[in-house]
Amino acid sequence: MKQSPKQTLRSCEKGHQYFKSSDCPVCPICESERKPQQGFLSLLSAPARRALENKGILTLEELSKFSIKEILNLHGFGKSSIPKLLSALEKENLAFKKDNE
Repeated sequence: MKQSPKQTLRSCEKGHQYFKSSDCPVCPICESERKPQQGFLSLLSAPARRALENKGILTLEELSKFSIKEILNLHGFGKSSIPKLLSALEKENLAFKKDNE
């Protein structure tokens, strides 16, 4: 475990120890353990995955009910994840909702 300036040593409920410089309470060790091994959520970064999970978007069918703009407005979601989602939707013959729908 390597510490850089301005980082503090923290422990999570499970006893993992990690260094963090932000206020984010998420344990990176717990987060890596819960990352899906398959499916479209496995393609995303942890913040993007949590943003969808917090909105209740757990399937591509649910994702297709939202526009790209709506997804980008979710806290923790960035533009770099959109191509991954577009590809996953396309493979299932689905698409994002149009902005004006």
